[in-house]
Amino acid sequence: MAVLALLAVIAVPWFWDSWKWRRTGRSVTTVTAVLLVVLSMALGGNMIGGFFPTLGALIGTSNPAGEGTNGEGGLNGGGLEQMKDYNRDRGAKGLGSTFHLTVLGERTGLTRDVNLYIPPQYYDPAYEGFTFPVIEWIPNYPSGPEVAGSGYKLFEQLDAAIGKKLLPPSVVIIPDPTGVPKVGHDTECVDEVNGAANDTYLTADIRAWALKTLKVNPDRKSWAIAGWSSGGYCALNLVTRHPQWFGIAASVSGYDAAWIDAETTDIFKGRKDIADANNVSINLAKHPSPVDLLAIAGDKEGNEVASIQRMNKAALSPTTFTSWIIPDAGHNMNTFKSQLPDVLTWIGSKSATPRFAGARKVTVSGEVKPWPLPQTGAKGALVATDQ
Repeated sequence: MAVLALLAVIAVPWFWDSWKWRRTGRSVTTVTAVLLVVLSMALGGNMIGGFFPTLGALIGTSNPAGEGTNGEGGLNGGGLEQMKDYNRDRGAKGLGSTFHLTVLGERTGLTRDVNLYIPPQYYDPAYEGFTFPVIEWIPNYPSGPEVAGSGYKLFEQLDAAIGKKLLPPSVVIIPDPTGVPKVGHDTECVDEVNGAANDTYLTADIRAWALKTLKVNPDRKSWAIAGWSSGGYCALNLVTRHPQWFGIAASVSGYDAAWIDAETTDIFKGRKDIADANNVSINLAKHPSPVDLLAIAGDKEGNEVASIQRMNKAALSPTTFTSWIIPDAGHNMNTFKSQLPDVLTWIGSKSATPRFAGARKVTVSGEVKPWPLPQTGAKGALVATDQ
């Protein structure tokens, strides 16, 4: 498309005199050149951001969430057990298995796409009776779960990190934070005022489903959330909002407050208390908790660097806040992909290892109390008394 755009731009002056007495010809060649330039720039931006893998994903005529996975897990993962032998065979080769499924949130009633990575050790007889740590990976807006495979190349990086023992064998859950439609529906992973309870779905619902369906450890130090761009903000916000369930957050090119624009519309409906409750810097200062946070930004990302400075200043003990500023880097997928191996290594240094299920009982809350949450009016949304 870029080559066609270049040829069209050259054609405008080349044929300009030929169209001297034909205004229609001049108009057509000029408009064609402009459209091709705009289209090639849009495709380049999509390539850098990894937003839409197919045209159908852009216009909403197809659901690409399962692209790049090894199989279909069905509603709530009901079909996962049938692929046990397949998982074991891949695991013997040091490869994890990936599945697309849909998860119905018992609390919110939301049903969304979820991609799942099961580590090579999941069905290894040596790990019989073990439960595994979890990384919940939040895709960047307006991407869905498919971007982890097609854009991030996350599954290959997970196999490599686990194989090198830089990351303990971990279950990775990649939920859709947006639902449909994608365009014009940036949820920022928050419980919208009188809208969808996205936060509750991504925390309470996904966690409850995983504990019921998968061999995962309930210990909060075994639960991390990570993401890039809007997914990075989601990771920091959800972990600092729910430290009773999550102990680790990793953000690349994320920020500290919900990005309000034409895509998010008015998710807070003017409620400053809800906006403040979703501001990471405010929560770090008002509700310090024993969580490990990592925030990364390129030195050319002014807003993201400023967010890191605010969070670093606001973080109080027992919170541990780590930040990396990457030289000569901006807000694009190249910055993220270059940091992915180090992010997985950092998560691995903080995460609990697989635990034998017969070991001492670990409480779901990990003895960390939830802090009061304002009511949003969203169906199923978490409130102050919820655990």
